[in-house]
Amino acid sequence: MPPLPPPLATRAPAKINLTLHVLGRRPGDGYHALESLVAFAGPRAGDLLSLEPGPALALSVSGPTAGPAGRTDDNLVMRAARHLAAEHPGLRVGHFRLVKRLPVAAGIGGGSSDAAAALRLLGRLNGLSPDPPSLMEAARRTGADVPVCLDPQARMMRGAGEAVGPAVGLPALPAVLINPGVPVETAPVFRALGLAVGEAHPLAGQAHPEIAGLDGPEALLARIAPARNDLEAPALTVAPVIGDTLAALRDQPGCRLARMSGSGATVFGLFAHRSAARRAARAIAAAQPGWWVRATLLR
Repeated sequence: MPPLPPPLATRAPAKINLTLHVLGRRPGDGYHALESLVAFAGPRAGDLLSLEPGPALALSVSGPTAGPAGRTDDNLVMRAARHLAAEHPGLRVGHFRLVKRLPVAAGIGGGSSDAAAALRLLGRLNGLSPDPPSLMEAARRTGADVPVCLDPQARMMRGAGEAVGPAVGLPALPAVLINPGVPVETAPVFRALGLAVGEAHPLAGQAHPEIAGLDGPEALLARIAPARNDLEAPALTVAPVIGDTLAALRDQPGCRLARMSGSGATVFGLFAHRSAARRAARAIAAAQPGWWVRATLLR
């Protein structure tokens, strides 16, 4: 019997919604139609996933946030692997080992990024081309945010997450991420938004800013500052502590923009310089030791 190949490994970075416009609620399926510019965090803000090839599909979870991640058999890593196996009978699998570092139910796509990482590793193990339709189909069947995480580069996502645009090549943005340790489920936030099936969002007529052709961080900041996250206000009614985290960021010297990511409760602050972001992260972590705080670069 030939020896098994060595384990494969990859990062599962945090997904940050730099903008998130809700266009309305679709009449056919009731899903909310979105338009969002997504970026991904650097090495200090992500999970780690490895795959040891073997005869059976399995998952072990460790790390600081392993407990809140829930049952392993229902983890999005396992769901994604099963969906891809349904597309490829005889798919080689193995034992996934997930080191969970990102907060759970946090608006930064931790579980979705883990699932996308699993699909990438299975693709490498099975010699699949970098972007076979089966990988995207498995991603869509796993969750709304999984397709945009398959190739973690800044890009636009639209619809209920199924429409993913090309990479847009954003300049690196120094940022601070904060999560106050309060999990926020997506469903209550959308309920608080209060759109009926078939109803358009009141701001749906305001076009999303054009992202192409920007020549640096200052131009990007100027372009996205007038945009918004339409889930921020309803999320504040679900978890008022989000307001405290936003205020903590806005009080920091050099913070150019503070906004919530996804449906919360994680927020991000954008800075002109990495040194300012690191100083802000240290100050906030010292003042609020119970918060998850990370300085990073968004791309």
